[in-house]
Amino acid sequence: MKITETSLPSLTTVYRVLILVAFLLALAKYGHANLPESKPPNAYPWAPATTPAVASEQPQPTDHISSPNTGQTSSADETARASAAEPNNVAAPSPEIKYRAGEDPEFARQNGWPVNAPRPLPGAILPYKRIVAFYGNPLCWKMGILGKSSKKNMLQKLQQEVDHWKEADPSREIQPALHLIAVTAQPTSGKAGKYRMIMPDKIIKQVYAWAKEANAILFIDLQTGHDDIRELLPRFEWILKNPDVHLGIDPEFNLIKTGAVPGTQIGSLDAEEVNYVTGYLRNLVQKHNLPPKVLTLHRFTRNGITNADKIVLNPEIQIVMHMDGWGNPWLKRDTYKRYIVADPVQYAGFKLFLYNDTKQGDRLMTPEEVLRLNPKPLYIQYQ
Repeated sequence: MKITETSLPSLTTVYRVLILVAFLLALAKYGHANLPESKPPNAYPWAPATTPAVASEQPQPTDHISSPNTGQTSSADETARASAAEPNNVAAPSPEIKYRAGEDPEFARQNGWPVNAPRPLPGAILPYKRIVAFYGNPLCWKMGILGKSSKKNMLQKLQQEVDHWKEADPSREIQPALHLIAVTAQPTSGKAGKYRMIMPDKIIKQVYAWAKEANAILFIDLQTGHDDIRELLPRFEWILKNPDVHLGIDPEFNLIKTGAVPGTQIGSLDAEEVNYVTGYLRNLVQKHNLPPKVLTLHRFTRNGITNADKIVLNPEIQIVMHMDGWGNPWLKRDTYKRYIVADPVQYAGFKLFLYNDTKQGDRLMTPEEVLRLNPKPLYIQYQ
């Protein structure tokens, strides 16, 4: 039989078939392991936190609050937030290492600890007590343990953590606290065009009642979005004038200067804005004859607080620079060293993420480990 020339496949066709076969073999072998995960545009970049005490309850997300955490939020200077993606293959420190990052008392002393601050006024919480706080919002279970389970279970867990810290450091009294996100940054502008949502007063009153039930203090936390702290803060004078209510500000979501959508960029707070806040609180303390207010400022990047050396201290306000980075224990210690120890303001705080710190297989740092840091944090927050 004679075979005509047109019956033979061309070399181009053969090459294409071979390439297709190779691709199909590779796909069968590796599946989708190396393909990027798809995410909805406004989804949290992490899964909701869970704890052994409440994991079985499986609360459902709410439609009332949207997550502000969209897109990428890490850069070269933001290792604490990005750390959870790193592999858990760091060797334990050798026996010759006396201090790990953030623990060396001489490094702390050389950087100005303890800070030369005004003498605490009567009724001051710090430095006499250590605050142990649960953080979140009851309308959104993804935001932290405060909204993760029922009030009863949450307060029971808070008391357990208070007891743990008492055992770890019997020399210092523990002050329990609930840290409520009263203004949440949003991925959309909203009616006010401010990219933030103010919680109804009834929610604040509800959590305040929970705090009183647990003999705890309350923190009102502000994620300002595109709002000006000078316009937003007076909105909460009605609750801040109480002697057991204090303030927190999250510079990560202070984006009025850049105009970026919350969650797509890391915000910052300048010393000028901090000084406005402390001045406002000082007037409030004097006006209502209150004990000193505690102000927590979350920080996990160098630019989270700019011009920190220009923050003015006064006896009516006790400022806690709170290490807000998540990840492996070694990286949390390193972040504490770089942004808290090396840049002192007044007091130090430390956050423990029940989910983010452990999602790569690492364990949560214990109170004993946190207490090896120098200076020892006087504000501990669980999210």
